[in-house]
Amino acid sequence: MYLIYVAIGIIALFFGLEESGALPHRELKTQHQEKFEAYSLTGYGQGTTYTITYFTAGQPITSLQIDSILNEIDASMSLYKSESLINRFNSSKSGVRMDRHFRKVASRALDVYRDSGRMFDITVFPLVQAWNFGRLPSDSLPGDELIRELTKHVGSDKLMLVQDSLLKTDPAVKIDLNGIAQGYSVDVLASFLETRGIHDYMVELGGEIRVKGVKKSSNTFFTIGIQSPRDDGMDPESMETVLEIPEGAITTSGNYHKYYTSRGKKISHLISPLTGYPFQNEMISATVFTKEAMTADAFDNVFMGMGVENSFKFLKSHPEMEIYLIYQKEDGSIADTASTGFKRLFKQIKKK
Repeated sequence: MYLIYVAIGIIALFFGLEESGALPHRELKTQHQEKFEAYSLTGYGQGTTYTITYFTAGQPITSLQIDSILNEIDASMSLYKSESLINRFNSSKSGVRMDRHFRKVASRALDVYRDSGRMFDITVFPLVQAWNFGRLPSDSLPGDELIRELTKHVGSDKLMLVQDSLLKTDPAVKIDLNGIAQGYSVDVLASFLETRGIHDYMVELGGEIRVKGVKKSSNTFFTIGIQSPRDDGMDPESMETVLEIPEGAITTSGNYHKYYTSRGKKISHLISPLTGYPFQNEMISATVFTKEAMTADAFDNVFMGMGVENSFKFLKSHPEMEIYLIYQKEDGSIADTASTGFKRLFKQIKKK
């Protein structure tokens, strides 16, 4: 999701500080004679990369601090950590007591489940496994009988939040928080910067972004680029847009990178909890802009499932969110559309 193109998204970050792309250590004097310096941290966490760009007149943060935060979240919600809290929940018959990270994410996930008409559902995990995501793809697709059996154990109505515990009424229920936890991680990192007195920053983790303030070196907003997906039959130079973001979070979900081909069929990683099968509609990608990355992260999946028309209907009762959708028209051509509020973020549009 940034000018250094991230493989899992269509968003590109334009740092806009030096033509070389390197962050200078410039100073900007304010009326309080504070000296702001620009810093950038990059690293690896949660199975992806992160980039944090910020300006401060105080003590800079370190990669060790960021890695420690991400490791703590992983210990709670990573499916790749054998002793993580989420894996203990999945192997349990009744549930587990949650830590603060698990509690916040699970609670928000259940809110989105209800708000989206069950389109977002963290109990879809067995179906994701059945479609060979999270492990090596094969030519063996799940049969209809298996899908029907697995969907019996899917549904967040089988989950209950009781004080500090997440309980399940069906022992076979298993959850996957990947559709929301990375956005939450971005919010946690942004909150950490705030506690250190840093109020001008851009946090990016795996393509999920949260921005606040300005680039002190130029007194301009951070800019984020959106470029069309590169795929067969798509013009890679079309629908290129640059956004100026004063404050908020922006995330994208798409079906053009996370997929595999089996028996000549393209199998997307986005599985409908309502049918048990990968989404089959016109959607190519959904970009969401809202206050918090956790919310944007969850709803970009929702809009992928809803399709263009239903997404805009849904948006009428959710003025706190803005969307940008790329989709395939009936004639096979690629088109894009955006909500009015999202269009206000456009800095420039390049059509080649």
